[in-house]
Amino acid sequence: MLTIAFPAAAFGTNCYVLATGEGEECLIVDPGIGIEETLREVLTQNRLKPAAVLLTHGHIDHVFSVTPVCGADTAAYIHSDDRYRLVDPIGGLDSGLVGMLEQQFGQKATWTEPSNVIEVTDRETLTLAGLDLDVLHAPGHTEGSVMFGFGQLPEGVRAPEELDRTMVTGDVLFAGSIGRTDLPGGSGAAMERSLREVVLPLPDSTLVLPGHGPATSMRRERSTNPYLQGLNA
Repeated sequence: MLTIAFPAAAFGTNCYVLATGEGEECLIVDPGIGIEETLREVLTQNRLKPAAVLLTHGHIDHVFSVTPVCGADTAAYIHSDDRYRLVDPIGGLDSGLVGMLEQQFGQKATWTEPSNVIEVTDRETLTLAGLDLDVLHAPGHTEGSVMFGFGQLPEGVRAPEELDRTMVTGDVLFAGSIGRTDLPGGSGAAMERSLREVVLPLPDSTLVLPGHGPATSMRRERSTNPYLQGLNA
């Protein structure tokens, strides 16, 4: 699986481009703030055509560029419980944060809802761009946070541990941490359930590609992540 990752211009959000290989259709995961130019370069260099955009949740730092990336034809996939966040994610931001973004990018922050949005549900299996993926609903960071699972590894992965699958975890699970639960729509109790019932059952052989920070593995997180300690799947 061709996998290209790069950070957004704000908040360090990881944007992922996934495909079966160069010259094929691709999936774009979490197109955040200021990613458009880098994304165009990635698509051109690898001769990729977007088939779909996958959104792990509806926070602005993960969806800011979804509409220009999707254009009129490409669908954006998001869990039904976070669908409402695509109506106007900027409207719910603190005015100071909006001002900071406008100052950084030199233009007024505006939002247009994507024209083609497809709602996904828990345990749904999708086949997009020649890739089979599973949707795992894991609320806590937001009501509709999801993780996307693939039965392949990125090309060129060399690790000391046996890995055979990939999970794009958004802001559910990071290397050594988890997503915060104190924002609107977040829930500590829901996050604990998601960690216990959705994250912990993942095989140790799972490569974890988080929404922020470096990649990790379930084996490593199970043994070192303090938020998983003391939980029983």
